[in-house]
Amino acid sequence: MKINGIQQLGVGVVDVHEAWKWYREHFSMDILMFDEEAVAELMLPHTDGKPRARHAILALNMEGGGGFEIWQHTEKEPTPISSEILLGDLGINIGVLKSDNIEAAYQRYKDANLNLVTEITSSPSQRKHFFLKDPYKNLWEVKEHAEVFKKESGVNGGVLGTIIGVKNIEESLVVYRDILGFDETVYDETRVFDDFSGIPGGNHLFRRVLLRHTDIKNGAFSRLFGKSEIELVEVKDRTPKSIYEGRIWGDPGFIHLCYDINGMDELREKAKDCGFPFTVDSARAMDTFDMGDAAGNFAYIQAPEGTLIEFVETHKIPLIKKLGWYIDFRKRGNHPLPNWILSLFRFKRVR
Repeated sequence: MKINGIQQLGVGVVDVHEAWKWYREHFSMDILMFDEEAVAELMLPHTDGKPRARHAILALNMEGGGGFEIWQHTEKEPTPISSEILLGDLGINIGVLKSDNIEAAYQRYKDANLNLVTEITSSPSQRKHFFLKDPYKNLWEVKEHAEVFKKESGVNGGVLGTIIGVKNIEESLVVYRDILGFDETVYDETRVFDDFSGIPGGNHLFRRVLLRHTDIKNGAFSRLFGKSEIELVEVKDRTPKSIYEGRIWGDPGFIHLCYDINGMDELREKAKDCGFPFTVDSARAMDTFDMGDAAGNFAYIQAPEGTLIEFVETHKIPLIKKLGWYIDFRKRGNHPLPNWILSLFRFKRVR
């Protein structure tokens, strides 16, 4: 079993086309991997027991990092959160983007009149970062990170990780450390943090744990996805609420965190042994799940605080669709794709 990196962060929106246009323009998420309208028939444990029609777009950034799965309910009206998310509320609070030039990123966003909620400050690991809010009320951290797959004209790369509000860090570590393999604790500190000042709810007392992985990833897309990290925050002086209480998967906000993996059968047993059996398992329903031009298997677990973690084992993707050039990983194997092949993704760019 191999966990190869963050494939994408799911972002529920009201208008998938309008949101993707904004994310292309400001976050350079302009490489189109798939654009599909379908019915989510297997997600019943997380959709009130009903199949849900949806429109999903998977977009990547050529500077590397995980992508965005921009996701819209198309049959029911998307249900927004009724009150502002406060830091430490249960679930994915903040999406983290990487940047190899944090000052340039901040200035670009400032010039574009984006909603910057903090200035550039330093995290407890002494890395520069800042926070901003997109038009859809999602909070993003932009963090300095030197790793770049292919340098382009944008000021940020893709998803480096997330900040997740949890009830109890020790309980949630079973998922993030023991299952996902984030085995390095960069810091584990409890106090009121200056760099959270300005974030809604950020002035409270937090225990804050930053996790990274020490292994070198060697899946097919690992060179593009790069390194990743997860930050867990546990608020100590107020009672947090569940971000998706009264709502379902796919409603506006951060809906899941998805990992590219190999070895779904082994992962199924490991997750079960750790006390987190798959809640959704496409491999039990069919040999391979058709995702439009791509195909594979997917599964979900739910962390103690409610965060949905998706696992995707890719079987086939189109490389250059017009030429009928597909990669079938069941024939090729899952060793790293060479950089020149990954660089061909640039031909999937949408302006």
